[in-house]
Amino acid sequence: MEYRIGQVVRSIAGRDNGKAFIVVKTEGDYVYIADGKTHRLESPKKKKLKHIQGSYNVSEEIAAGIESKTAENYMLRRFLNS
Repeated sequence: MEYRIGQVVRSIAGRDNGKAFIVVKTEGDYVYIADGKTHRLESPKKKKLKHIQGSYNVSEEIAAGIESKTAENYMLRRFLNS
């Protein structure tokens, strides 16, 4: 599966197993993910692709904010809790 910025993913390995995150950046076999609380936009978690499960849920508003560097952590929290 190809991952996009703003896409919701679920961790399937590690101490954050089962939690939902949003893709902030993609880089080869890794993605950087954030949830706005434990892993904020300023310091996203680096995760291997085989350790996450993608969904078809993508926030275009958050993706545009991440690319233009105007996204805030509260936006990630609000989207993941809805």
